[in-house]
Amino acid sequence: MNISLVQDLVRTHYVFPDTAEQIVTALATVDLEGDSESDAAALTTALQSVNGDRHLRVRHYADGVPPDQDEAEVTAWLAEMALVQGPGICEVRRLEDNTGLLVVGPVILSPEHLAPAAAAAFTLLRGAARLVIDLRGCVGGVPESVALLVSHLTGDEAVHLQDLVHRDGTVTSSWTTPSVSPKVPSDVPVTVLTSARTFSGGEELAYDLQSLGRARVVGETTGGGAHPREAFDLTTHLQLHVPIARSVNAVTGTNWEGVGVVPDVACPAEDALSRAVGAR
Repeated sequence: MNISLVQDLVRTHYVFPDTAEQIVTALATVDLEGDSESDAAALTTALQSVNGDRHLRVRHYADGVPPDQDEAEVTAWLAEMALVQGPGICEVRRLEDNTGLLVVGPVILSPEHLAPAAAAAFTLLRGAARLVIDLRGCVGGVPESVALLVSHLTGDEAVHLQDLVHRDGTVTSSWTTPSVSPKVPSDVPVTVLTSARTFSGGEELAYDLQSLGRARVVGETTGGGAHPREAFDLTTHLQLHVPIARSVNAVTGTNWEGVGVVPDVACPAEDALSRAVGAR
């Protein structure tokens, strides 16, 4: 693996072409040591040195990079991931005063894995007087699955959530699915918990609900990663992640890149649940 491969991939795919050229220049200063973990850290530092895009990075996988090309391999890998860590819902329970708690993370997997779990979770929470969605440990997710979760919290009309604008100007739009069930009634208040660790897809869920006025956010400002990315294998243990589009929220016209989701009620992450259930 050499620097020119990383430079070519960034130049060709990064969502902002002008910034890509600056990043390519920064990469030229990197000296690779031949140690995968050290090289990943050095390359990531250079990749993020221009504009701080945290989705632009080289990841080191000690057990080998996950599949990203062969569809059957990707499907099998995601199925195993869903079994090991869950599909994106960690916990569902009732707290005092009939408060429902839904813990989401660590990664919100694709709809075929998430949808059955989400339907079961919201069925168990049916009748709750209020709902708390805990995203403090959620570090990523699939946009389609984020939209699916929002669909359980919105009404019978499709809601435009965001557009993904690619570097060539093409747009992929994200909408809720009205047919999703069960629904949380509109008069049930929703609170979302965040931490500085909350990132990417977890941030989108918080941002979408906050922007729609469907939830208040309690906790810490999130990590600030709004750009969807693609993966490119560099070696058997190194994978380059390159943002290939920018998110544009349908309500705000912008996103949370670099600034994070700002809570309505700021407090340390460890205090967020008690603050959420303590205030009515």
